[in-house]
Formats: sequence, structure tokens, C-alpha cells
Amino acid sequence: MLFNSLEFAIFFPVVIALYFLFRDSWRVPLLLVSSCIFYMAFQPVYILILLITILIDYYAGIYIEKCAGPARKLLLIISILATCMVLFVFKYYDFVNSNLGILASWLGFNYPLKPMHMLLPIGLSFHTFQSLSYVVEVYRGHQKAERNFTVYSTYVMFFPQLVAGPIERPQNLLQQFYEHHAFDAARVASGLKRMAWGLFKKVVIADRLSLYVNDVYAAPQACTGLQLTIATVFFAYQIYCDFSGYSDMALGSAKVLGFELMENFRTPYYSLSISEFWRRWHISLSTWFKDYLYVPLGGSRVGPVRKALNYLITFGVSGLWHGASWTYIIWGLLNGAYLMVGASTLAARNRAFATFGITTDSPIRKVTMWTSTVLLTCAGWVVFRAHSMTDAAYILTHWFRGWHFSGLGTEQFLMKQFPVAIASILLLDTLQVLSTRICFEKAINKLPLVTRWTLYLGCVLIIILFGVYRSNQFIYFQF
Repeated sequence: MLFNSLEFAIFFPVVIALYFLFRDSWRVPLLLVSSCIFYMAFQPVYILILLITILIDYYAGIYIEKCAGPARKLLLIISILATCMVLFVFKYYDFVNSNLGILASWLGFNYPLKPMHMLLPIGLSFHTFQSLSYVVEVYRGHQKAERNFTVYSTYVMFFPQLVAGPIERPQNLLQQFYEHHAFDAARVASGLKRMAWGLFKKVVIADRLSLYVNDVYAAPQACTGLQLTIATVFFAYQIYCDFSGYSDMALGSAKVLGFELMENFRTPYYSLSISEFWRRWHISLSTWFKDYLYVPLGGSRVGPVRKALNYLITFGVSGLWHGASWTYIIWGLLNGAYLMVGASTLAARNRAFATFGITTDSPIRKVTMWTSTVLLTCAGWVVFRAHSMTDAAYILTHWFRGWHFSGLGTEQFLMKQFPVAIASILLLDTLQVLSTRICFEKAINKLPLVTRWTLYLGCVLIIILFGVYRSNQFIYFQF
């Protein structure tokens, strides 16, 4: 079930009404049933895959807590391998199999295994990682094993963040299922506003930009350099508005119910370095990899060579997490290389700036750092979005060729979609810049009642009139 669908517009108010009408003892079962219905709207049979991972990690948590010594670590390893095996079979088997087939053919061997062509359960990587964080935190002693199967199942399947995060830690979310959430009109209104903002990002900006991006990236060799550049910038905004829009709707819908989820984005395109970008983009995943892979590998506490290798391993795995394709792996390694080069050249760059009398807070330095960060990020998005490395290489080598305005796009897009796309991007950036100085929610709440509701109705009309409604799935649902 998509957040931007008619089904959800019916489903959500019903769940909210029942949730606040039910007594506390019935609320978690209601959320579990509702989450099952929400997920089964995509592909009913794959609810069984979630059940398998839930059973594995539920019992693993209990037995890990009971055991001590080597048995405890063995149970952790078995739990991780079993959970990851489910992910491997559905997401990576055909990718690995096809690459082994290519290697065998190159070596002159006959490779007998055939692909399975299994449909990937939606959001499998997200709830797999959420389950893994639970067993690891129990193993580390940071979280008590959850004995209530209904509560644990709801933690994994909580519908606001089930298919695309944020990837919650058990310390934050599990205990919230035991709390009483009274109906609070102000909190509900705040959550609905956050959902509306996310919906605006998705249907007005992201889905409109996708119309141009999809056409250009489908046949980049037929496009001019200007088209490739515009499509790449559009994709940077598309993926941000699509994913952060989902996160806004997830956080907003959870807030209506009384739950607090972690922030997943903090205006990442205003970052002044790639490392800062990854502290502000998909925060729940970035911190997941930091805590459960980068730090255990040694993190930044090791020598420069080992630290560089840790960057490459962490981001290489991150790329693979995004999809079973070499473009995703190379995108991940590219970001790891960015961080590796950035860390190793920091001292030299500081000296170079100091030579010209450019201080850390100098506007010239900030603009330089911001521009380089945006260009490097967009280059990475080319690899992420391209259908193949051949297409990615073509786009990256033809960005600045053929900059002429003839053939910029179809007349229909230029006349109807392009102005709205540019205006909505400018509105987005303006509001995000102002949000660093103004709390819009407090400012709006201070307005007179008539003015406030006129503003609300105006926002709803903008979404209705300028939204693109084609049942477009969120980009990160495929992961």
C-alpha cells in the first residue's frame, strides 16, 4: 500500500480511529494486524518471508540473552547468517549466479545453475537490517530480549516505516509499544502537517521530475549534454524528495499515533563535504553501517591504509545493500573513495586555503566546498541511476557537450511540467533555507484561525492541482 494512494487515504483514518478507541491492551495487536494488511496489499504471500525473519530473530534474542561464553556468540552468528540467507536468496542469488556463469564461461567451464527469477519482497533489506540491529543490541547487552511475540512482531512490521525505514534501533522503538498514547489534537495536527509536506515532495516534485529523468536515462546517447545535466540535477532532487518525502510521511503517521521515529534527513544538499553529506542523508542507514560494520572493522582508530580500506568495505557493502547490480556496488565504492581521498588530503587542502588567507569560515571556502560536494554527489547519482556502467560513463563524459536549447525536451513537458518543476524546486529550497531560522509550525500556529486554515486549504489545493498521480512507487521500496 502506497502512502500516496487512495487505499492509504482510507486505511489510515480507520486505523487512527480504532487505535484511539481501543484500550491499551488491544492497541499493539491492532497495529500488528494493520501492518500485515498494509504489507499484504503489495504481495500477500511474502508476509511469510517476514514471519520467517521475525521467528528467527525473536527466538535468537531470547536464547542469546540466556546463554554465556562461546555459545552466545555462536547463536549471534547463526541468527545473522540465517536472516541474511533469506535476503541473499531473494535479492542476490540471481546476481551472484549470473556473474559466476560469466566467469565460468570465460574460463571455459560449463556452469549448470539456472537463475530463479524470484520477485524481491518489497522493503526486504529494511526490515532485515532492523531485525539484525535487534539481535546485535541484545548480544551487546544494550537491549533486553523481547518476550512478547506480538510486540516484537509489531516492532519489525510497524507499518509507517516497514518498507523504507527509518531503520529503527530497538532502544528507541520497542519500549514505545508499552507506553500509553493519549489522543492529543496538537500532536495529531503536527503529524498530519508532516505527512502533507512529505506528500508534496513526492507527488508534486519527485514524480514530476521522474517524467524527464526517466526519458533521458532510458536513452542517454540520444540526448544533448544539456539534457544529461538537467536530468542528473533533476534526479538529485527526485531521489531526495522521493525518499525524504517517504520519511516525512513515515514520521508524520507515526507521530499521529504517538510514536517518535528518528529523523532520516537533514537537508543533505547543503553539506560542505561528502562526510557531512552522509551524516545528513539516510541517517538511519548511515549510522547502521557505522555502528555495525565500520566501527567493528576498526573505524578511524586504525592506521591510514586500514582506515581507507574500512571506508571502501563499508560503502561497498552499502552499495550492494541498495541493489544486486554492479552500478550500485561501484556507486558505493565511489563514495568510499570520496571519503578516503577527502580524509587523506584534508591537511593539504587546509594548508592550500591558508596560503591564500582563506579561513575556515570564509564564504569563498564554503562556496568552494559546497560546489565540489554537489558535483561529486551528482556524479555518484549518475552511476546510481544509470542502467549500466556504459550509460554512466557516457553521461559523465558528455555532461558539458552539446549545450544548446533546441531539443531540450518534449514541447508538452517544457510547456506544462518544466515551469512547475522549477518553481517547486525553488519553493523547496526557499522553505528549507528559511527553516534553519524559523520554526514554521510555531509560526503558523500563531496565525489567526481563518488565515491558518486558508493556508492549509491552499496547500491541499497545490498538492491536488500540481501532483502527478500515476501510482508511482517510492524509489527505495525496491531495496
